[in-house]
Amino acid sequence: MPLSAGGSLYERIGPQALAALVTRFYARVAQDPDLVPIFPADLTETAEKQLAFLTGFLGGPPLYHQTYGPPRLRARHLPHAITPTRGRAWLACMARALQDTPQIGQAEARELHAALARVAAHMVNTPDEDGGKVGQLLSID
Repeated sequence: MPLSAGGSLYERIGPQALAALVTRFYARVAQDPDLVPIFPADLTETAEKQLAFLTGFLGGPPLYHQTYGPPRLRARHLPHAITPTRGRAWLACMARALQDTPQIGQAEARELHAALARVAAHMVNTPDEDGGKVGQLLSID
């Protein structure tokens, strides 16, 4: 992520707020009927990997890379049927988690959401049954 006034997005959000966000996000994922089928029942390791990835992605230490190697997000997600509906559901869980994490300022939340919207769109690898595309991704407003 590019640097903005005040440092990297990781520095502006901080490790504690980022960890809180990931916890809230996966609590929502565990309840989402579109996402449950493609996630493991125990999300502990998934959340740890997500936190490590986001730390580096946002300009912090490259924890994911150091532990697991290059992220190769699309390749790692290809075994899972990620439809536009699931991409939107994932992003909606993140938007709600951002709203529920008051330690993350509104400007930082918007910046993070915009970056993750691009990632979510890139992860889609299977069309919806109706042939729909990702299209309009959710706003955090």
